[in-house]
Amino acid sequence: MVGQHSSNDPPLYKIILAYLSVYLIWGSTYLGIKFCLETLPTVFLLPGVRFILAGTALYVWARPRATRPTLRQWRDAAIVGGALLYIANGCVVWAQTRVPSGLTALLVAVVPICMVLLEWIRPRGTRPTPMVIAGLVLGLIGVGILTGPENLAGESRVDLTGAVVLILACFVWSAGSLFSRRAAKPSSPYLTASMQMISAGILHLVSGTIAGEWAMLNLPAVSIKSAMSLLYLILFGSIIGFTAYMWLMQVSTPSRVATYAYVNPVVAVFLGWAFGREGLSSRTFLATAVIVAAVAFITSAQSRAEPVSLSEQAVDTDRERGGPPDSDTPDQFVCATPSKDLLEAPAQSCG
Repeated sequence: MVGQHSSNDPPLYKIILAYLSVYLIWGSTYLGIKFCLETLPTVFLLPGVRFILAGTALYVWARPRATRPTLRQWRDAAIVGGALLYIANGCVVWAQTRVPSGLTALLVAVVPICMVLLEWIRPRGTRPTPMVIAGLVLGLIGVGILTGPENLAGESRVDLTGAVVLILACFVWSAGSLFSRRAAKPSSPYLTASMQMISAGILHLVSGTIAGEWAMLNLPAVSIKSAMSLLYLILFGSIIGFTAYMWLMQVSTPSRVATYAYVNPVVAVFLGWAFGREGLSSRTFLATAVIVAAVAFITSAQSRAEPVSLSEQAVDTDRERGGPPDSDTPDQFVCATPSKDLLEAPAQSCG
């Protein structure tokens, strides 16, 4: 655990590098998608290639280290991957044809808010605390600032159609994450993630084929920037970033790792301005401050209900799914508490 000194603690520089990876990589994937779309304007084939290649590579690495997945586990992986990486991520890719990358990340940052709402309204759901409710109100205000009247703060608003699609993506991502609580999964979270990526990749490629996107590809016209951005999304966004996240889940605490949820949109807004020629308006600054504060309210409030140790979380999680305690990492998406729910749900980033 971070903050406890023992001979088994990893070096501090490794922890810092892992946090920087999660902060910077997942904050930069939105700009990477933007660069890809410049000369690879395919809503389905782009994420399809990304997730097929990343999922296959991760599966080849994880499969020898875990038990063979069952048909039921593949089915549930397809459902979760279909919700998170096919529908939600597909909506994000499409929305970025209309919404700047920084504002996309900012709207996607309301995923914890959607998670709290869905957890609240479901049968026998968890009622949010006053601090969480304050976070919900702040989040709604932040979205309202981005989508409000044209004359608000003297700046134009974000594209409404794109914003609606992004909010829909947040709710689908949250619903898929809640379903994954009881989904059948292999013993390894890495194998689980790879199966979800492969399933989503297949769905994207099939959809792209039906939509005729292959005819839209002009490979000789693909720029080096787009090609390198796709490689970056595969290697860094879907493999290295996720691996760093899962390692942090072993050596740190959920509340600390959850800080990525309000660092990522700030990183994305800055990178969009610095490298994507996206403007920074007073509306953007105000919405960023309000939404980041909302996410901080929610994650910090729920961290108070955090389990005593990650090892206890792993035991509780395995009891829920009827399996033996896993001495490796906690499951990727299974959540024993609301705070763990919000942390592990976007474990691959919506971007």
